[in-house]
Amino acid sequence: MKIKSAKFITSAVDPSVYPKDNLPQIVFAGRSNVGKSSFINSMLNIKNLARVSQTPGKTRLLNFFLINEQFYFVDIPGYGYAKASKVQLLDFSKMIEEYFASGNISLGVLLLDSRRIPSEDDLLMYEYFKATKKKLLIILTKADKLSNNQLFNQKRLIKQSLGLEKSEMLLEYSTNSKVNHDLIWNLLLEGIGIDYEI
Repeated sequence: MKIKSAKFITSAVDPSVYPKDNLPQIVFAGRSNVGKSSFINSMLNIKNLARVSQTPGKTRLLNFFLINEQFYFVDIPGYGYAKASKVQLLDFSKMIEEYFASGNISLGVLLLDSRRIPSEDDLLMYEYFKATKKKLLIILTKADKLSNNQLFNQKRLIKQSLGLEKSEMLLEYSTNSKVNHDLIWNLLLEGIGIDYEI
């Protein structure tokens, strides 16, 4: 994918601040330490577009990035951070529900740590995507941390945990090796109806 432009547009909590141009939106979800910002930056080949925080759960807003003037990457707050208060969790739930109800999401990307069995929060987010009937792509991050055999076994266990069919795809990714970079771009663009272009 040739990235001609990628720019931060807005951070939002309230739907009134969401972009109003009706361009397709790809939403990225995952635990607060899964490497979501690093994944977005790596896919775009831009170092610091999405801020990488050393403190899990620090990002509490929906961040909208306009890519090639054609579609958005939407980075939603990481979930599952242990120090969140009940009020913060309720605010997070309300914000996510309002965003998903906005009708602008064309494709969801759920990021899971390749080294971990999905947590209860991961399973809830997966079920939430499925319940909203959104198209979903599942990416396993930090794949370079595992050997090929370990990764094979982890993919099998993660599929079992999520209850995926054999035909459903799990794609591994590493910000170091960029394994599956072009394939993931192909699937992202296919999911929003844009022709793939290297």
